[in-house]
Amino acid sequence: MERRDFTKKALLGAAGASLLTGCGNGESSAGDGAPNVQTNKQVRWRLASSFSRSLDTIYGAAEVLAERLKALTDGNFEILTYPGGELVPSLEVLGSVQNRTVEMGHSASYYFIGKNPALAFDCTVPFGLTARQYNAWLLYGGGMDLMRDLFADFNILNLPGGNTGTQMGGWFRTEVASLDDMRGLKMRIPGLGGSVMSEMGVNTQVLPSGEIYPSLERGAIDAAEWVGPYDDEKLGFYEVAQHYYYPGWWEPGPALTFYVNRDAYESLPTQYQDALKTAASEASLNMLAQYDHKNPAALDRLLDQDITLRRFPDEVMTRAQEITTQTLEDNASGNKQYREIYEAYKDARESAYRWFGTAEMGYADFAFPRTGDAASASA
Repeated sequence: MERRDFTKKALLGAAGASLLTGCGNGESSAGDGAPNVQTNKQVRWRLASSFSRSLDTIYGAAEVLAERLKALTDGNFEILTYPGGELVPSLEVLGSVQNRTVEMGHSASYYFIGKNPALAFDCTVPFGLTARQYNAWLLYGGGMDLMRDLFADFNILNLPGGNTGTQMGGWFRTEVASLDDMRGLKMRIPGLGGSVMSEMGVNTQVLPSGEIYPSLERGAIDAAEWVGPYDDEKLGFYEVAQHYYYPGWWEPGPALTFYVNRDAYESLPTQYQDALKTAASEASLNMLAQYDHKNPAALDRLLDQDITLRRFPDEVMTRAQEITTQTLEDNASGNKQYREIYEAYKDARESAYRWFGTAEMGYADFAFPRTGDAASASA
């Protein structure tokens, strides 16, 4: 019931907003005896993000959540947002919510696969679902029920916290012309994608956004991926690495998540719980729309710099796909919960790929310009 209730509110966010703001002073929201949806209880929470304030789109989702929640509750429910490292370290957000150091967090769950490898499915896996496909699985394909069970082990209620859309393959200081060129590279890359890269001979590590540029600049790493053109331009990667690769096969539709401490959530009035879900839904939708709007112009600006846009060689992607399949199967073999999630995810992916591979790809193959190929040839 909880997932269906969440889905309903996610789709009817505007209606929920009107209910929450349309009455007050003890009056019912309708003249038929419906319960009053207002409350005067003052609540102030803290939210720890894994992302820096300068990354206005990905960090901004937490700010959108806070702003909408404050408006929906007439200022009575306030969330103070903190960027990565200011309140808790960027890579300790999940634990801080679990322990109620803060009431909420905002992060990418694949940062925490060391706690449970199945957390990768709450964000993304290589050669997995795109943003739209993931939302379909999460909201209508049973994914939310599986994720709620997973996060219950951490005393956390998970709410969708945005999606970046398919990411780029990252910035490399030297050209990658073959699989052999991957071996020995030092690369910043998190999640299951990092595990796959390791199997291809890459020395991987996870770094917060603020540490990537200086690491590239001084040669501590040879390559790094973050999100896509808009954020990558902000972080200045084009100044220290000239080869910009695509596609980000390890992040076809990475979802972000708002973590809510369950004890804190259950202490809220029902009206505030509803408002929180509605605000989270709006913030989630807003992030993907913003990235889809901002990335095209940012890519054009980057192509005016001294960089080369390159596609990963087929042998790299083929080998990566082989390793991914084997890794997922191996992880599922000895973990009942992981297997349950993996099988459901795999079924959803196969179904979505058949449909998207027909209509979406059929259109894209004909209509979309080959921007990357043209840019590579002219660079």
